[in-house]
Amino acid sequence: MSESPASPTPYEVLGVSATVSHDELRRAYRRLLRETHPDTGGSAVRFTEVQRAWELVGDPADRAAFDRGESIADTAAATSGGAAGHGFSATFAAPTSHGTAVRARTYGHPGGQAREHYLRLMREWVGRGRELADPYDPALVRSAPREIRGLLATALAEEATATAVSGLGIGFTIWNDVAVHPKSSSKLDHVVLGPAGLFAVRSEDWGSEVKLSKGDIVGAGIADDEEPFHDLHRDAKTFSRYVGVRFTGLIIVVPDDALAVPYDRIQRGRLAGSLLIRRSLLPQVLRNGESGAERQSVDRVFDLRTRLQEGIRFV
Repeated sequence: MSESPASPTPYEVLGVSATVSHDELRRAYRRLLRETHPDTGGSAVRFTEVQRAWELVGDPADRAAFDRGESIADTAAATSGGAAGHGFSATFAAPTSHGTAVRARTYGHPGGQAREHYLRLMREWVGRGRELADPYDPALVRSAPREIRGLLATALAEEATATAVSGLGIGFTIWNDVAVHPKSSSKLDHVVLGPAGLFAVRSEDWGSEVKLSKGDIVGAGIADDEEPFHDLHRDAKTFSRYVGVRFTGLIIVVPDDALAVPYDRIQRGRLAGSLLIRRSLLPQVLRNGESGAERQSVDRVFDLRTRLQEGIRFV
């Protein structure tokens, strides 16, 4: 389990409420160990998840630290004399800009829609009559339903991607949280224009490892009826018709530890060429484009930028 808000909590892995007694927690852990052990027909991945969950909450002191919102890194810092809690909490807060290097032109608010939805649902879940001092308090986030945590994970993913591509330089323009059509509630997370072409980019963090299978993305955190690449293709097509542009490629970006390989590509069908990629490699792909692909001329990039600036609306 990672620190992603979208990851299942140890209690969810063990199938118990966060309020169960220590004895009940231990019984659930022992039952799941038997059920998931590979020697008895269980899953090695699931067996490891159960063990990892117990490591986080099996000891009463560790459980109390987890419930307070502390991460393993925070606990280690506290043990060595550092301040606990700040690092984990900072990952939930709104991003800040650093440095004065020349950056790409950027427009819109990455992760803005997801954060708005997160805050609204969090306030509804806590209760309208109760003051919500810090909606990003780590303990509060960990105790929230996974649906709400997933919205925060999405916002953080979009913000992280925007930060990663902002250093591409002045030859690039990035629009974030772009409406696919004025009459649609759907959006493109990022539209990126540069010498290598025009790309529709979606940022995701499903809180689990993902991979390509049968022309789309699958993983423990992805619903069976969810088709991320097909959804991106549909939204990109709607946007293309509305603005009058054509995308060079479709890209879905995930945290580095969510993908076992640096990137994977859909090979066949109407989505052929679409990329699933680790976030750290995204700037390189946007700079270089597809191998052998023709690079856009300066005039072509300028014309596309003008058309996009005139047509783009934000959610």
